[in-house]
Amino acid sequence: MERIFAQLEGKKNFIFLGEAGSGKSELAVNFARQLARRADREVHFFDLDMTKPLFRSRDAAADLEQSGVIVHFQEQFMDAPTLVGGVTPTLRDPNVLAVLDVGGDYIGARSIGGFAPMLNREDAAVFYLINPYRPWSDTIEHIDETLGKILGVSHVQLSQLTLVSNPNNGLDTTLPEIVDGHRRTVELVGEYIPVSFTCAREELAQAAAAALDVPVFPLRLTLTYPWLIRER
Repeated sequence: MERIFAQLEGKKNFIFLGEAGSGKSELAVNFARQLARRADREVHFFDLDMTKPLFRSRDAAADLEQSGVIVHFQEQFMDAPTLVGGVTPTLRDPNVLAVLDVGGDYIGARSIGGFAPMLNREDAAVFYLINPYRPWSDTIEHIDETLGKILGVSHVQLSQLTLVSNPNNGLDTTLPEIVDGHRRTVELVGEYIPVSFTCAREELAQAAAAALDVPVFPLRLTLTYPWLIRER
């Protein structure tokens, strides 16, 4: 974890992109929580997911606020897309930190197209998550197609991306799945852009770090629902 934050020295705006279901909301929530513990400035979290009613970071608002994070989102009416305000002044404010959780695929990524000049600056870090167990991240052709559409509508520059592998199937993901999934991700994209770190459920993170040659970000799963939790 410390290696990951050391790589982000000088950054103030953190944006999370990826295929729907890649796990970006879970990582964004955990990242904001950790950022608030380390930062000497306010941390503002924006839920920009307008594409689905479930697994949105706004569901973790109370948990984030307990950690000192200021959460912003716009209540959605029926299935009408809504965009929260205040993003631009927060991105511009040198005295605060911003975390943006962007909706899945190119449909959700449209929401940040107008912020592109600020997202392509040196003080911004744009994380693109790849989960090789997802149907549109399992081949280089699928990754290229999805990423191309997202960059096209968000206007984020390819050179601005930090690639993250997130080989998680869910609550029952095993250590071999984490290790094999990360290696699969590197095989797919490593010759084009390096993978900066991977993610693992917090109880697997230490073992995953010992098995891999990249930093591991431990995830405390927050965006779960009772009907998905089975007896163990």
